[in-house]
Amino acid sequence: MSEYHDFYIATLARNSTVPTLMCGHCGSMLSRAKIVANEGQNRYDLDCEMIGQCSGDDCGAINCCDNALELAELQNYENRVAV
Repeated sequence: MSEYHDFYIATLARNSTVPTLMCGHCGSMLSRAKIVANEGQNRYDLDCEMIGQCSGDDCGAINCCDNALELAELQNYENRVAV
């Protein structure tokens, strides 16, 4: 269990042409520039590899992005196979 309690789980936007991650707290789009590996100076005591900070107004929530990124990869694969 994490000692860091103020984190959320990012979601993948539905029906988006380009895989887009959404903040699990406020629903704002997570900027790719603010999605980083959970290591070094960006390290949080969370059990996830990729984290994203929401830049939505008055949010700033830390999101675990692992599940959403896995779904995005699966969605990209399925789209390639369907073509």
